[in-house]
Amino acid sequence: MKQNKTFPDQFLWGGATAANQLEGAWNEDGKGPSVIDGLTCSRDFTERFNGVGNKYPSHVGIDFYHRYKEDIALFAEMGFSIFRMSIAWTRVFPKGDETEPNEAGLAFYDAVFDELAKYNIEPLVTISHFEMPQYLVDHYGGWKNRQLVDFYVHFATTLFERYKGKVRYWLTFNEINMATFIPQISIGSSAAEGEKEEEVMYQALHHQFVASALATKEAKLIDPVNQVGCMIAYAPVYPLSAKPEDVFTAQQKEEEKHFFTDVQVRGYYPDNKLAYFAENEIHINIEQGDEEILAAYPVDFISFSYYSSNAASFEKSGKESTGNAMLGEKNPHLEESDWGWTIDPLGLRVALNTLYNRYQVPLMVVENGLGAVDEVENDEIHDDYRIAYMKAHVEAMRDAIIKDGVDLVAYTSWGCIDLVSAGTGEMAKRYGFIYVDRHNDGSGTLKRLKKDSFYWYQKVIESNGADVD
Repeated sequence: MKQNKTFPDQFLWGGATAANQLEGAWNEDGKGPSVIDGLTCSRDFTERFNGVGNKYPSHVGIDFYHRYKEDIALFAEMGFSIFRMSIAWTRVFPKGDETEPNEAGLAFYDAVFDELAKYNIEPLVTISHFEMPQYLVDHYGGWKNRQLVDFYVHFATTLFERYKGKVRYWLTFNEINMATFIPQISIGSSAAEGEKEEEVMYQALHHQFVASALATKEAKLIDPVNQVGCMIAYAPVYPLSAKPEDVFTAQQKEEEKHFFTDVQVRGYYPDNKLAYFAENEIHINIEQGDEEILAAYPVDFISFSYYSSNAASFEKSGKESTGNAMLGEKNPHLEESDWGWTIDPLGLRVALNTLYNRYQVPLMVVENGLGAVDEVENDEIHDDYRIAYMKAHVEAMRDAIIKDGVDLVAYTSWGCIDLVSAGTGEMAKRYGFIYVDRHNDGSGTLKRLKKDSFYWYQKVIESNGADVD
């Protein structure tokens, strides 16, 4: 029998972005400041997250706020059937705790959704994507404060009601597990005197879990067609050697990620995390009714980002590697990107199998791509390196679906149009199929150019994944 080389007929192809990385207009039309607006451009994480320097590329982004029609037309030309985007919390509720929303902010997203509908592109909307209102950090202490549950649910409910009939796919929190690495923009909380940092983090995460479940409840009540997913950053962890200690260390690091999906998909805290809390004297305030809420309103699907894999060693456990925005060891069997991220297409297949075999719910790959330096020659960008990376990852997804039986329903490559890097604030780290003439120092015309990968992805989508050469 000839093997089917195409993806399922209803498979959704598209790209992914975040409001704070492409919209710009950071203080226009009533928008308030978010936690990302004070971050500068620097490969030094300490400098970036402490606002050292005077370059704020996210303030202008790529000016999607004023150019969304042009960009959506380009997405349509590529053949997108889905577009992942986020709604800036501070456009709708500038401080985050208001009763009434900012109409100008809601109207902007109405216009975006209407433009997407013109081209039959399905929006996949992240409700909170590293852009919580700075006011909620300054005046409430971020997500460690239980009041943020109510503020978030009010925000989410406002969106569900306003965009009923326009949006049916939602993600509650972007890469919720990154609270362990970049809490400043994920939970906005830190330990006060006398508090344990880890305890504060898990308390804040508990509030996000409850908020996600309550938002899922409201989404279904307002429109039963709504589908709500969780979203995690996923990098499979390989043992650095066959030593049993390395294998067990890798297994433990894998379980750290599964904690987040266990709570949101299975609806309860796994025993291994409860044991960890007990052993380390971590006390989480779980209010009466919280466990019932988590159990009653799990998500419908799992979405995740995949860029690279990690390796774990018992002897070096906990030490930070260079490059990857995770903890792990350098894998001697893999090449690396310009930014030190390992390139491992098979790791995506590993991730898909691991998640599907564990949870048996539909999956979406909502971030994946290669950050690289692109050179422009006569308005052309020959990015064969990106095409090679993407081709191998599309093939890995196809194998997971056809050979392994994984229920993968959508793929949205990260930064389908060049945008500001979340990790470094740079424009130089480009992921897009569309080049944007803007640079780290703020110069550039913002002109859009199609890269060679634009035409490659167009062909992939047109053939439903059969033609990747």
